[in-house]
Amino acid sequence: MPIGDFCKRDVVVSDRNASVTEAARLMRKNHVGALIVIGESNGASRPLGIVTDRDIVIEVIACGLDPDTILIEDIMLEALHTVSEREGVFTTIRLMREYGVRRLPVVNDMGELEGIITLDDLIALLASETEEISRLLAREKIKENRLRP
Repeated sequence: MPIGDFCKRDVVVSDRNASVTEAARLMRKNHVGALIVIGESNGASRPLGIVTDRDIVIEVIACGLDPDTILIEDIMLEALHTVSEREGVFTTIRLMREYGVRRLPVVNDMGELEGIITLDDLIALLASETEEISRLLAREKIKENRLRP
């Protein structure tokens, strides 16, 4: 199962020159905990970094800085890890574990932003798959009881 089939395609993005206040308002408006910072290159949106609500708290609020004067490029994590939309679910989980991240931007073969996958998305997917397996086991038992009373 390619991760591109499960990622959220409606990604909340921002320009690197937005203020931290603008970023926080965008997160609140869209009910998300992270923004993907993008840059345009030849008409394509490429992920440059990520800013999380935690970054805002740790890097700006806790330091007593004015969020209106700090740009998100000043606090974004530029060592951005991404996952190809062709990668499988378990490879994506392994990458998240390896990188120590809860979110991965999903990119196409050209490095363009296609979506985002989060730990919460993966937990929901795996829970759904586990439920289907559980139903299979229950149905198998019912079938056996009918065939071999």
